[in-house]
Amino acid sequence: MKKQLILTVLLFLSFFVYSNVSLPRLISDNMVLQREKPITIWGWANAGEKVTIQFNKQTKSTRTDELGKWIITLEPEQAGGPFVMTVKGKNKITINDILVGEVWICSGQSNMEWPVRSSNNAAAEIRSSNFPQIRHFTVQKAVSIKPEDEVKGGDWKIATPENVGDFTAIGFFFARELYNELKIPIGLVHTSWGGTHSETWTSKEAFERSEEFKDMIAKMPELNFDVLSKKKAEEITKRLKSMNINFAEGKESLSWKETNFDDSRWPSIRVPQLWEKTMGDLDGIVWLRNTISLEDEDIGKSAVLKLSMIDDSDETYVNGMKVGSTNSYSAQRSYVIPSSVLKKGKNVIAVKVTDTGGGGGIYGDDNDVKLVIQQGRELSLAGNWQVGVESVASSAAVGPNSYPTLLFNAMINPILNYSFRGALWYQGESNAGRAYQYRKAFPLMIQDWRNHFKQGDFPFYFVQLASFNAAMGNSKLGSTWAELREAQTMALSLPYTGMAVTTDIGEATDIHPRNKQDVGHRLAVIALNQLYDKKQVDGGPMYQSMKVEGNKIRIIFTGTGSGLVAKDKYGYLKGFEIAGADQKFYYAKAMTEGNDVVVSSEAVMNPVAVRFAWADNPDDANLFNKEGYPAVPFRTDTWKGVTELSKYKID
Repeated sequence: MKKQLILTVLLFLSFFVYSNVSLPRLISDNMVLQREKPITIWGWANAGEKVTIQFNKQTKSTRTDELGKWIITLEPEQAGGPFVMTVKGKNKITINDILVGEVWICSGQSNMEWPVRSSNNAAAEIRSSNFPQIRHFTVQKAVSIKPEDEVKGGDWKIATPENVGDFTAIGFFFARELYNELKIPIGLVHTSWGGTHSETWTSKEAFERSEEFKDMIAKMPELNFDVLSKKKAEEITKRLKSMNINFAEGKESLSWKETNFDDSRWPSIRVPQLWEKTMGDLDGIVWLRNTISLEDEDIGKSAVLKLSMIDDSDETYVNGMKVGSTNSYSAQRSYVIPSSVLKKGKNVIAVKVTDTGGGGGIYGDDNDVKLVIQQGRELSLAGNWQVGVESVASSAAVGPNSYPTLLFNAMINPILNYSFRGALWYQGESNAGRAYQYRKAFPLMIQDWRNHFKQGDFPFYFVQLASFNAAMGNSKLGSTWAELREAQTMALSLPYTGMAVTTDIGEATDIHPRNKQDVGHRLAVIALNQLYDKKQVDGGPMYQSMKVEGNKIRIIFTGTGSGLVAKDKYGYLKGFEIAGADQKFYYAKAMTEGNDVVVSSEAVMNPVAVRFAWADNPDDANLFNKEGYPAVPFRTDTWKGVTELSKYKID
């Protein structure tokens, strides 16, 4: 009798738990719904349960299927709000402060992930960011071996000074410009992950239908995250021990911040530099220590410790005293050291770094890693630091790039039902080594998203790689970044695509240029021109054709706007190269003639090919139209590049 009573109670509780209507995290307070498109609302409840939605003047009902899933499609609405939505089954959910307007997906790798607080003029941008009709939802990072129904986490934030610092910078500056022009609500669904390949954002079905990738995906093994986690932790530990890297035993790491701790047996790694270059794919908690010596004149003064950027988070100590901590991979560290902390002779800086995935460690420019002592004396801290490992994160055994499809499954599939206007994409840095194959991988991903979202050929606007001296690549040595830019340009053959060129606003020594305002502006101009009927020039000159004229080559462009211009105080065009049949390129003299450019070199009497901005870091390329947009990098030849044989494969 007692067992029967317990069973009855358990069945009752089970029914009570699973009969409640529930909603995905994306359907929540402060959300923005897409105007002028059917509005899809979905969720879960008990099998066969009746679910009713009331929104504005609409009321619709349905019943859940045998798995407890339900979906209701409301009629399109015009821009406006705020509205309230109720979802009713055996329980009732009320969703408040809903707006209807334009919704854009923002995705890609770190340059899309890059937040407002780490962009140019961040403090001023944040102070002035009171835009209650701009809303932002960040999809929490996650990987999955199968398509998921729900995101791991996230909620809608209103664009206020308290929130905007964490918004995707490019997405926010894009949204701000759209709002200022259209005066309607703008929603951003931000789903990105730094350092990721396009293949992880693409579905298994797409690869299976692709001649290029079907053999690759057929070799994908059955995955067990627990087994892989244990195996990875063992491999990392073995490798690090072979490098004589010290591992914490018990509570030993508690003393690693102290001045008197003996780190003389610790090996060293260079700072600033992501530690993957020396220690491999390590995620976990790592300590970096640097011992410096100070003189009498440095004592009794306050100082500022600058540590560039740290991926992902840090706790920083000087002589055992905590001077600061930051949980952001993109924020510049600058910690004030009280005047009582520094002493004559030995001083120890100890940084506890927690890396949850991807790159790890102190990274950036040498000039940003230093101790600045009151009255202006600077002491560089770039160089070798001692390194010890507190723990290895076995949970990070499968990262976003470990296998294809992992981010599509976890960060795209759960939002497929949501209606939106279009997508913004900034990615490609991590695919540069396979740039030639990106000609197929990138369009495959775009079309895959369009197939899965079932919203037609929605606008897909992307950012071409900015200038960055990745490996000093050029026409002579070969340039993976130039070839990747070429692959991105080729994707414009797909309908309803647009590309923002950013070679003029990159940073040679930083893969994360801080000028996100111009990137957001250029994407917004494309959308305003192509989608919102605000007609204007939305890009720069693009190569159309060439014509050999004796020892010169004439280049014909589209996108010239109101005319071509060289951004140079002397009016000289730069960034052009010319070659003959021997395929040897020489810097060329280039001049505008109307809307054409004529290119020549005394070293090439019988030219056959021209290249423009063909380098990792083409920061000297200065051909623009008068509207201020840079010319798209190009080459007229089809000679073999350096990435043609590089293919994506599963290890």
